[in-house]
Amino acid sequence: MASDSTTLNDPEQPFVPADFDVPRTLETDRFRLEPLAPEHNAADLAAWSGSIEHIRATPGFAGRDWPTEGMTAEENLADLRQHAEEFAQRVGFTYAVLQPDAGDTDDGDVLGCVYIHPAGEDDADHDAAVRSWVRAERAELDLPLYEAVLSWLAEEWPFRAPRYAKR
Repeated sequence: MASDSTTLNDPEQPFVPADFDVPRTLETDRFRLEPLAPEHNAADLAAWSGSIEHIRATPGFAGRDWPTEGMTAEENLADLRQHAEEFAQRVGFTYAVLQPDAGDTDDGDVLGCVYIHPAGEDDADHDAAVRSWVRAERAELDLPLYEAVLSWLAEEWPFRAPRYAKR
């Protein structure tokens, strides 16, 4: 919560400062994050489309219109291109959660995603909205991912009050 009457989420301000060096990775012994990009398309689509009910039950995803059943590879690719463009423009940051030892991406490498976006004009108490999910068969990674991302946000990012649904 903001400790004064100043809103944290100011639409007139950039999401991150111009001189902020956006982190490209987060690595742990159980997973690593890298910017979600078109080359993750097949693995990303396989990860989330096989875990729709699990994702919908993940804190932060209730009542959202994604994930959507029946999305094609071409539609998913368009989404990944949009995420990559947002990253390049520094207006939103989406990361693929990958196996720590993943080389060339295949269907088993994408374990989930992390989204870091502006909190929205209707949320004056937060300066970022963060969500994450992991594929159903790797559900044990949800809490470690949450904890690692919380620490990463506090140590590496310029946010004072990110909103990230508790696990």
